[in-house]
Order: sequence, then C-alpha cells, then structure tokens
Amino acid sequence: MTSKIFRSTVFVAVAVLLCSLSVVMGVLYDHFTQVQVEQLKDELSLAVTGTEQYGNAFLENVEADRFRVTWIDTDGTVLFDTQVDQTAMENHADREEIREAMGTGTGSAVRTSSTLTVQTFYEAQRLKDGTVLRISTSQESAWFLMIGMLWPVALIAMFAIGLSAVLARRMARKIVEPLNTLDLEQPLKNDVYEEISPLLHRIHRQHNQITAQMEALRRKTDEFEQITGNMQEGLVLLSSEGTILSINPTAKRLFEAGDDCIGKNFLTIDRSSSLRTAVNDALDKGRGFARMKRNGRDHQLDLSRIRSDGVVIGAVVLAFDITERLRAEQMRREFSANVSHELKTPLQSIIGSAELLENGLVKPEDVPRFVGHIRKEASRLVDLIGDIIRLSRLDEGVELPKEAVDMLALAEEVKNDLGPGAAQKDVRVEVSGAGATIQGVRRLLYEIIYDLCDNAIKYNVPGGSVHVRIGQNELTVSDTGIGIPAEHQDRVFERFYRVDKSHSKASGGTGLGLSIVKHAVAYHKASLKLESTPGKGTTVTVTF
Repeated sequence: MTSKIFRSTVFVAVAVLLCSLSVVMGVLYDHFTQVQVEQLKDELSLAVTGTEQYGNAFLENVEADRFRVTWIDTDGTVLFDTQVDQTAMENHADREEIREAMGTGTGSAVRTSSTLTVQTFYEAQRLKDGTVLRISTSQESAWFLMIGMLWPVALIAMFAIGLSAVLARRMARKIVEPLNTLDLEQPLKNDVYEEISPLLHRIHRQHNQITAQMEALRRKTDEFEQITGNMQEGLVLLSSEGTILSINPTAKRLFEAGDDCIGKNFLTIDRSSSLRTAVNDALDKGRGFARMKRNGRDHQLDLSRIRSDGVVIGAVVLAFDITERLRAEQMRREFSANVSHELKTPLQSIIGSAELLENGLVKPEDVPRFVGHIRKEASRLVDLIGDIIRLSRLDEGVELPKEAVDMLALAEEVKNDLGPGAAQKDVRVEVSGAGATIQGVRRLLYEIIYDLCDNAIKYNVPGGSVHVRIGQNELTVSDTGIGIPAEHQDRVFERFYRVDKSHSKASGGTGLGLSIVKHAVAYHKASLKLESTPGKGTTVTVTF
C-alpha cells in the first residue's frame, strides 16, 4: 500500500508539474505575442506618418533590425523594402494582410515557416494615396520555444520529481503508519481515520463471530478427544486416500503407532493384506471387516465409509477387543459339552442299574447295593443340577437379600458340617481369628467357605490339615494337600475344569465348586488370590 500511495503521489505531482508548465508557457507566450503585436502596430503608425510626409526619404533612413518595412503600390507592386531589393520581389496583391488593408484600411496576418520553428506577424495600413505600408517581425514558435527550454524544463522537472518523491514517501509513511499499527484484536479501540471506521466495525463483528466459532470448535474438539480418549475401542479416522486424520490412544497402543502417525497412510502402521482389503472394501463398497491378534488378544476391525454430499471423504475404523467374547463362547461350548457329559454319566449308571433290577438279573441279596448305587448317582445328579442353577443365577446378576454375617461363626458352622467327611479322610479342620462381620448374602458366603474347605479336604493327604483363618476383611483357607501345578492355577476356577481327572472322579463332586466360589466372590465385589506349591499345599485368600 505504501508503494501504491508513493507512485500515485509522484504521478500526480509530475502530471500537475507538466500541466502547470504547459499552461504557464502558453499564457506567457500568448502575452508576449500580444505585446509584440501591439508594439508592431505602434511602429507601423509611426512609419505611416513618416512615409506620408517624406516618402522614400523617410524609409531609406529607417534602421530596424527587428522590424521589416515594405511599401506596396495599389496594384501590389513592391515600391520599397527595408531588407530586400524591391525589384526582385513578387507582386503582393494576393497577400492576406494587403488585401485586407486595401479593403478596410488595416490588415493583419500570421504566417508560420515550413519548419514550424518561426512565426511572422504582419500589420498593414492603407495610406492616403491608396498605397499600403506593411511592417512585420518574426519570432520563434511555441514549439521551438519549448524545444529551446527543454533542458531547463528537464532540470526543473527532475528537481520537482525528486522533491515530490521525498515528500510522497514521507506522506505515504504517515498515511500508512496508523494502518500498520492497527490492533485488530480490539478494532474499536483504534484511533484512526474516520473513513475506515466502518471497516473496523465490520472486523469487530467478524472477530466476535470467529471467536465464537473457534470456541465452539474447541469445545467440540475437546469433547471428541475426551470421548475417543476414554474409549475402550480403537478409533481411527481416514481420508479418502487412506491417510490418518485422527487416532485415539487405544488404537495407538493396538497398532503400536506413535504421535507422528498423523498424516501418514494407514497401511504404513499395519501392512497386513487383510487390513488392506478391508480398507479398500470400506472406501469402495461402504463396509470392510478384518480380524487381527495382538499381544495375545483378539480384535475385530469394522470399517465404514464416510460420505458428504454424495462424495466419499474418508472412512472410520473401529477396533473391538473380542478376546473375552471368544473366550466366553469357548467356555459356553465347553460348559455345554461338560454338562452333557456330567449329566450323562450318572444317568447311564442309574439306567443300567434300573434295567438290571427290572429284568431280575440282580440277586436278592445285591438289590440293596444296586438301590444304594441308584440313590447315590441320583443325589450326585441333583447336586450337579443345583450347582448349575446357582451358577446360572449368579451369571444373571439376580439381586439377593443381604445381611450382616458373622464370618467366624459361619466358618465354625462349615467346620461342623464337613467334620464327618474330614474325619473319614483323616484330615483335621481348624478355624481361627476374631469375629468379623460382612454385609452380604449368607448363603453365598457359606458356599465360599464350604466349597474352599471341601476342596481342601478332598485333595489333601491322610493326616493333613485345613486351616480357616478369619480376619477383619479377609478369609484365608490353607491346606497341606497335593497342591496345584503352576500351569493349572489360572484355570482351576473354570467350570468343570479338573487338574487330575482320575483323582477328581474318585473324590466325587460336580466340578463346579470353585467356579461357584469365583462367582460368589465377584458378587460381593471381593478379590480372590490363589497360592499353591505341588506337594506342599494350597492357600486361597478372599479379600472383601
């Protein structure tokens, strides 16, 4: 802007200078020309008076370097000329000033040379005898005068342009300086030209609008980052070219990508062919799917195309951790298979014994034994069904009534209930600790202590012991049994899982006791910890 003001100012100054010089020169030239013509007329008047009185004698004595006097007869013949021999001059009857003087008494004319550099002024007057006396003088034309003044005018112009440039630069700086120091953050507080006040008001309104829009955008961005940052699922936003526009922390961990992955192609952080196919399917067909395994966990990727005004602008990638779902499905399959097997075994035994009795193939003295076997297998079947029902209720999260339960008294009750079985196994059960009250479901708390102790008795050694200790918020069941190998310790709480199937078959049970313990502990929002050394024993701690 400064340069534009500078150029405009200099241009105006030069234009004004040239116009001024032209006008001044024109006015002066016209003035001096008029003066010269008037002077020429005065000289002619004097010459006419002298010629009428003295004739040729007067003209011959005239000495004039600036003026030329010519005396013309009535027929146009030159009678006398102060500069040229009259006999060599042509007839002047057709000259404009001569014709005019002969007709009206006076005449004037101006003639320019062929080179346009000299102008000649003619004044003529008719004498009393009818002859005409003409006087003339020459001067440079305005064009020649301008050529002659070229250098002075050029010097003046150069000086004027230089001065104009200096003044224009200073003026441009002064004009632009307030504009350069405008505070656009607070437009209405600027003290500047009145002409730009509407512009500043408009900037102020736009500034407020932009500020409000930026604040709204910042809030939405923060909300988006908070939402995506706390998502358990991985989220990646891709452009139509597959470039990463946004990626949340879960997706970064999943794909092992750094913060510099923004702006890179998605396939640079994972080059698997299944993912490449899924991205292409999402952009071309609208949906894409892929599965991947990372750090021992299974993930499913769902990709969806994003369109705006009918144009594909990108895709969104959602990564779900389906490890637990797959494990649950596997556990359900195993549970169904195990339940079928566990139900089938006692039923087959019951059916077989019943068929023998029905067909009379059992001796009378053996009937009580077969009936006892049927009763035992039926009881086992009832226990299994009861455990399955309890687990089902725990899985469903059915709300059960809670009460204050004295854990020490409950442990003593379990000790008494398991006393005969423990004596039969030659295992000693001990209970110690102080009275501790837990707000919970009495039946489930009883199941926890009973199943842990029952398990400790079944897998103990003759002469061994089971020690139940009650703390303020803690229950510990320790035994001196056969222990659990390290590779099985993470799975013993699964349904129907048995470390030693042959030993478990001999010890009886449904295989659901420890699974019920796990679910009952989870129902009370407690934690479960198992420590075991093969051949030395096992300790299970429940912390409420």
